[in-house]
Amino acid sequence: MSKIIAILNQKGGAGKTTLSTNLARALQLDGDKVLLVDSDPQGSARDWNAAANGELLPVVGLDRVTLAKDIQAIQDNQDWLIIDGAPQIAELAVAAIKCADIILIPVQPSPYDVWACEDLVDIIKTRQEVTNGKPKAAFVISRVIKNTQLSKEIGEALEGYNLPVFKSYTSQRVIYPKSAATGSTVLDAEQANEAAAEIRAIAKELKEFINA
Repeated sequence: MSKIIAILNQKGGAGKTTLSTNLARALQLDGDKVLLVDSDPQGSARDWNAAANGELLPVVGLDRVTLAKDIQAIQDNQDWLIIDGAPQIAELAVAAIKCADIILIPVQPSPYDVWACEDLVDIIKTRQEVTNGKPKAAFVISRVIKNTQLSKEIGEALEGYNLPVFKSYTSQRVIYPKSAATGSTVLDAEQANEAAAEIRAIAKELKEFINA
């Protein structure tokens, strides 16, 4: 049975697709079978995949409220399903939460982004109350600007939601959008060692989080 990871944030521009594509690639490079599910009607992950002619990762589009049932039909023979969530569509977020084992919430180091997480966290906690704490959920801070006090403060602010905050994160680096433009990832780009290390650290922490 595959592990289902939903990457969700109802605020646009939080870095969901960047985290989804790079994390999926990291897990694939670890030797696992990974399927990336694009549940955003805008199809950002599908556009990313098309830029490389679909040669890097298998990507499917499932952007209907029947997502939980559709996932059941395709999860066999996969080690991981990574769901790139849709912004601003509560029904799709609920559908992803219902079928996920783990929810990762990417959030930028901005107070506005922290405040915008409230509705999603409420939905997750409502689900957890009736399912013995499942799915597990955690924040991943994205687009951190190194050596700034704000990033540290945002981590502390997120703790007010009573969900774990990953120690690993992504930084504000040109290589992330540059690699995405060609349907690639930072793990495949030359001279992207620091960005690749960030993604590998998130993948490692994800596996530890699942097994905790």
